[in-house]
Amino acid sequence: MHHLKLIDEIEAVERGEVKNLIINMPPGSAKSTYTTKLFPGWYLARLPYRTILACSYSYTLVEGFGRNARNFVKLHERVLETSLKPDSKSAGEWETTNEGRFFCAGTNAGIAGHRADLALIDDPIGTEEDANSKSYRDKQWDWYWNDLIPRLKPNASVVIIANRRHEDDLVGRLLENEPGKWRVISFPMEAEENDVLGRKPGERLWPEYFTDDMVATAKKNSKTWNGLYQQHPTAEEGDFFKREWLLGYTSKELAAANLRYYCTSDHAIGKAQTNDLTCLMPFGVDQDDNIWVLPDVRWSRLASDEAVNQMFELMTKYRPITWYAEKGHISTAIGPFLRKRMREDHVYCNIEELVPGRDKRARAQAIHGRMSNRMVRFPKYTEWWPRAEHELLSFTGSGGDKHDDFVDAVALIGLGLDKFVAPSANKAPVVENLNIDFVPTMRWMKGIEKQQSFVRKCRSLDY
Repeated sequence: MHHLKLIDEIEAVERGEVKNLIINMPPGSAKSTYTTKLFPGWYLARLPYRTILACSYSYTLVEGFGRNARNFVKLHERVLETSLKPDSKSAGEWETTNEGRFFCAGTNAGIAGHRADLALIDDPIGTEEDANSKSYRDKQWDWYWNDLIPRLKPNASVVIIANRRHEDDLVGRLLENEPGKWRVISFPMEAEENDVLGRKPGERLWPEYFTDDMVATAKKNSKTWNGLYQQHPTAEEGDFFKREWLLGYTSKELAAANLRYYCTSDHAIGKAQTNDLTCLMPFGVDQDDNIWVLPDVRWSRLASDEAVNQMFELMTKYRPITWYAEKGHISTAIGPFLRKRMREDHVYCNIEELVPGRDKRARAQAIHGRMSNRMVRFPKYTEWWPRAEHELLSFTGSGGDKHDDFVDAVALIGLGLDKFVAPSANKAPVVENLNIDFVPTMRWMKGIEKQQSFVRKCRSLDY
């Protein structure tokens, strides 16, 4: 399925309908097969006098792609109605009889003396070490603007085929610096909301090839999973929430924990695709005030009736002491339905709506403090954890966060629990040994007599 979508997108480049295209795909999903091995010969056959420049992190790799593309033309020259020129058949540089031309180079390498109508950049970064090196990323950024772009002809197209290794990689910088200029197509290994292929959340890419074991192995490293496989690279250490604060626990540890249960929820009103997701978050607090976010988090796009049903399921299962939500999220949208359901099924829960304020960083400060003190634990073995980790580590609170429904639900934990903080233990100082003469008044004596009378009456009662 994803191969056909990929073909549709690169055909749109050939037709001139798309000028700048970014395709993000997991490793092993045949992205190079279609874009760098098969596409060049077909493109040059259809568009005479055009030139393709193909680049990759390794010249040897992209030269191999060039060899495959050259052999494709040679094998299908009758169908393509063009063939290779006899005097130009090297793997890294060859020409067709209709005056088409293909040549390749490694990224960060000089390409002076060549001009191109189409630039194909296939895997600009090849290793984790390079991805984590700011100097390497800076060098590649300079290469893109000072070596590649000046070699392109007017109205040339650029196609980048990659899997994301770092939030500040070439793709990340281009999307940040040139918003709206690029058409971006992403094929995550496991589908998310609004999947480009129409898959349901959690459905695997190319299940005929990628096995359960392959996916399970990829998930062992959440940073690799989020970047290379889901195309959502996270900051190495995190911005507002730090990676080392994200503590996990096992199902065995959870079973042995003695917890008091609560819930929070961040609601998206409506079910339009433009809405954020609704996040229903049950959590427990142990005897040491550690917070355990429970595996039973419900995090998807929910209509009002669906949200009520799932909230009621959590209420029935955990019998939470209090359910916290942002002011207006429940009372003005689903409150009447929820109260009706409570009365019908005789399951009641105290719902408290909080006013967290507009500033995202300020509302998250309470949980930020608990997490920094290693008092919050997460079930890292769940399906939803990689998405949650990505959102936590990407959160800045600056207003530019695209999705923060999980963070908002976590923030409500801190805000809700802060309401239980006991008053300060610092009592008013006791004034002793003051040289002040005390003069009893009749009012004072009357009060003392009332107190003593009450004490005598209590003592006379037969218990």
